Amino acid sequence: MTEQLTSPFEGAWAHPYQLESGQTQQHQLGHARVWITLLDQEWQIREQKLDTGADPLQWQQQLGHTLPSTDIPVQRFVRMSDNGVVRFYPAMADRPTVIRPYQPLTIPAGGRCLLYVGTSLWMKVAVGTAETELASIALAIPSMTWLGRNTMEGELCYASSTFGRLALEAIPKRPWRAVTPVSIINRREQPLLLERFSLPTPLLSLHRNDKGQLWTPGVTVECETDMNSASLRIDHAVPGYAGDCQFIAPAREKLAKGRRLVRAFDRMFG
Repeated sequence: MTEQLTSPFEGAWAHPYQLESGQTQQHQLGHARVWITLLDQEWQIREQKLDTGADPLQWQQQLGHTLPSTDIPVQRFVRMSDNGVVRFYPAMADRPTVIRPYQPLTIPAGGRCLLYVGTSLWMKVAVGTAETELASIALAIPSMTWLGRNTMEGELCYASSTFGRLALEAIPKRPWRAVTPVSIINRREQPLLLERFSLPTPLLSLHRNDKGQLWTPGVTVECETDMNSASLRIDHAVPGYAGDCQFIAPAREKLAKGRRLVRAFDRMFG
């Protein structure tokens, strides 16, 4: 069925969109297409993953009155005294994300490096004044990988679709990705070969700068003996070079003490 929509314009995180009963808002962001429909007594959400080799640059959204094909599954949510307003919030991955440098990188003894990492986001759909969350939608098709000492000890993680880069300008700036600066310090007496490491994405909050780009606080990894004994620290704020940033979304998980972080340290490098 051909959809009758308004002219497309760019979407925005945390922006209040007012819908009227019978209207459907379509979003195309990253590798996902999402439809939000408001009816008298319910909200409906439909999503479709886009299998495309291209890297989408923009977030397009349109408003109309026609539903997509019935082949696309629908999720239905009873309305609870909302005002017909819907907002979209970014969220980091709900699992750690394994990052690789563009090519394996050796950090000399006593040396350090700063990598810039871009990770794909999830879209949280929130409605009404209370911003009740209805759904969380992956904006890229996540692939899984195992990170650990062996097949028995380790953790199931997401595999990043982008590489860590030494130059900030080499990181693609997309509305459906966030940038994390990662400092890796080698305090060992031997060089450290960095092939991949685990970024604790559920522990990172999201901040938006004046250019609309999303950033997280920086992460510092210190390796003193071997790679499986690395320590990790998350900054309290985004770096100054990210620009004038405003907080937009909390971390999925609070920074825990004790066992949680020890496990993260033990599985940081694979």
